[in-house]
Amino acid sequence: MSRAGVIRLAVVVGAVGLLEIICRTGVISHRILIAPSEMAAAMWQIVASGEANADMARTFGTVIVSVVISTVLGLAAGLVVHAHPRLRQALDPFFATYYAVPVFIFYPVMIALFGLSVVPVILMGVAASAVAVIIATLNGLDRIPRVLTEVSRAHHMGALDTALQLKLPAAAPYFFAGLKLAVTYGFIAVIASEFILAPAGLGHAIAFAYNDFNNRQMYGLMLLLLIVATVVNMALHHVEQTLLRRRGRLA
Repeated sequence: MSRAGVIRLAVVVGAVGLLEIICRTGVISHRILIAPSEMAAAMWQIVASGEANADMARTFGTVIVSVVISTVLGLAAGLVVHAHPRLRQALDPFFATYYAVPVFIFYPVMIALFGLSVVPVILMGVAASAVAVIIATLNGLDRIPRVLTEVSRAHHMGALDTALQLKLPAAAPYFFAGLKLAVTYGFIAVIASEFILAPAGLGHAIAFAYNDFNNRQMYGLMLLLLIVATVVNMALHHVEQTLLRRRGRLA
């Protein structure tokens, strides 16, 4: 493990240990926050009992679908916008200010259009994630070596072949940075949407536990989400760093 990794681990362990002491000594009331060890025990009980399997399948499946749609749309839109400088010039201000607008204001509209189904939740996930992929794709395409364009011309490659065989592989490290953000925004959008009106999902289960004053259930589910999101992002970060190192060796 690298020095930075050791430092990160020490910070996390120290923070968890301090929170455990604060909760166990009663500095923070048990009615407000339970100790991390109790959260872990509650999470294990939830997973082992299978009581939340349906909600887990719905939430994680929704996040996956949202991120996949966002990735496909983001890559396609990034390629199109990058190929048309005037279009990019017109859309750059929109991309720069997009996340200043809370996309959740459109959730009631989605409910009115599609009802209390999974569709509005997926659309919220896509709305929150797709632009991050577009921005990352544009950022990567801006940094590809100019020689690749010359290679495509020398081999008389079409626009689609150039994009798929040369440009996107060269921009892959930057794309994965956007994919990490897309996963994060996807989780946030899906869970927040499930909190509001969705009839099922982990967000709905957490909101129900909160209203029922069931702290063990609520914090157990929250810890489960935190661990899953962290593991997924760590895996994507590892892929991103591997691609960056490979790109550095080839440069």
